[in-house]
Amino acid sequence: MSKTTSPSSEKIQPQLRPVRPSDAEALCAIFNMPGFRWGTFRMPFERVEQVERRIAKSGQETTWIVAELDGKVVGHGNLVVQGSPRRSHIGEINIGVDDALVGKGIGSAILGALLDVADNWRALKRVELTVYADNEPAIRLYSGHGFEVEGRHVKAGFTDGQYHDLLSMARLRF
Repeated sequence: MSKTTSPSSEKIQPQLRPVRPSDAEALCAIFNMPGFRWGTFRMPFERVEQVERRIAKSGQETTWIVAELDGKVVGHGNLVVQGSPRRSHIGEINIGVDDALVGKGIGSAILGALLDVADNWRALKRVELTVYADNEPAIRLYSGHGFEVEGRHVKAGFTDGQYHDLLSMARLRF
């Protein structure tokens, strides 16, 4: 999500489905958008081949979905369950939306679907994520779905030539 993007009151309901190998090119285009990249740890100029490999490597521990509007991929999200048996009650979420559609409900739809999987299919007790402390639209989205800030990592992220604080957020269901 970009610092310059302002939410709109118009909400869109995307079609959600599992990621496919054929989504790599569309996802790569979104991953390389300036606003999307600003809110993540991704490097510029990601290649389609890198995305293809990530899709191919995602296994049973990962639920990876895409959001479509009129057949076009406009966002994605994944939930990755921790592999250690002593941490198997924990999942980590990553989501992102096409720069032009931020604030229109697509991220909320993706996040809601992933939390449904976490709660009703994987019986996870803790879902966590990391977000830039100055990414106010993302923080509002996560807070609206029950995430709370657990800690601040001072100057732990680097983007746009500057160090930024990161927040650890989690949603607990014990």
